[in-house]
Amino acid sequence: MTKRTKEILELLDKKYSTEYKCYLHHETPWQLLIATILSAQCTDARVNIVTEKLFKKYTSLQDFADADLVELEQDIRSTGFYRNKARNIKACAGAIMEKHGGEVPRDIEELTALPGVGRKTANVIRGNIFHEPSIVVDTHVKRISKRLGFTVSEDPEKIEYDLMKVLPEDHWILYNIQIITFGREICTARNPGCEECFLQDYCLEYGAQKKKKRKTADKPGK
Repeated sequence: MTKRTKEILELLDKKYSTEYKCYLHHETPWQLLIATILSAQCTDARVNIVTEKLFKKYTSLQDFADADLVELEQDIRSTGFYRNKARNIKACAGAIMEKHGGEVPRDIEELTALPGVGRKTANVIRGNIFHEPSIVVDTHVKRISKRLGFTVSEDPEKIEYDLMKVLPEDHWILYNIQIITFGREICTARNPGCEECFLQDYCLEYGAQKKKKRKTADKPGK
């Protein structure tokens, strides 16, 4: 780990603490799996509203496997892309019941073999349920990791591996949690709060903007 990376992580720890937390409400591994599938292109807040009722109606994986597809679509409609999500949830629940004895698997290959489960969802499960060091590349992690110079890639899987190389393994899960909070509060996609940002000295984008402003100010007539 470089001195620069160490300093960034220390500032994140100081700002957001080192407490592990999950923004998606759940009581069981399968509930988190379904909530994570629902979270694609949807806010965690909206998913939590939907799952509060959903998990009272469907109280087991078998209930989801046996669910009427059209009815399930309506139950999750407000999360967006509800037809694909309903189909994947029903198929995923069925696959876990049939192939894994009703237990959410731990292995990433087994997880990503489930319908509707990619590396992002699999890593959410591995990190939050099984406490396996894992990096979840969501929109915040992708955007901010590029701004911090940890990656130049647009591909989530490549970004995941880039972060594995630069971050210490014991900080992988924590980095996810901290960056999501940071991305929501300060380093937003549009109009980020650069002037109040505690990482501005490490941000490539902020540095480029300052350099551009200096060049503009130095032009004759300015």
